[in-house]
Amino acid sequence: LTILSTNCMSQTDFDKKIKSLLNETVPLMGQAELREKINNNEVLILDSRTQKEYETSHIESAIFVDYDNFSEEMVAELDKEKSVVVYCSVGYRSEKIGEKLQKFGFKEVYNLYGGIFDWKNNGGEVVNKSGVTDSVHTYNKKWSQWLINGIRVY
Repeated sequence: LTILSTNCMSQTDFDKKIKSLLNETVPLMGQAELREKINNNEVLILDSRTQKEYETSHIESAIFVDYDNFSEEMVAELDKEKSVVVYCSVGYRSEKIGEKLQKFGFKEVYNLYGGIFDWKNNGGEVVNKSGVTDSVHTYNKKWSQWLINGIRVY
């Protein structure tokens, strides 16, 4: 019972942190909906973290777009009519990229709720150039507290 309470409290704390970071200018998409869209090949997934974070691991088929150097040219060849889900560690950087995508004319843009941390914490698979991995780059030690399931890299 104590373990369950701790995990629930951790999710509650995580949810509060997410709420404090986001302006909700980009609609949020949850894990289950993203899994369904992936299974039906109905979505483009964009990873808006740094190159080092992306190379450590990312959601399979995610396209790296680099938050720090993002430009319209990076996404010029993508289908603006297709659903796009952007993610980062927890959702802050991806929300900013999502806002830009909306301005660039993408019709259906979503921010993955809780980013790659919540994806991994809820059983989502991540990959790197060697295949499936448990490693997730957590940006820095402070942010690593939010990754519950996985190997923290920073």
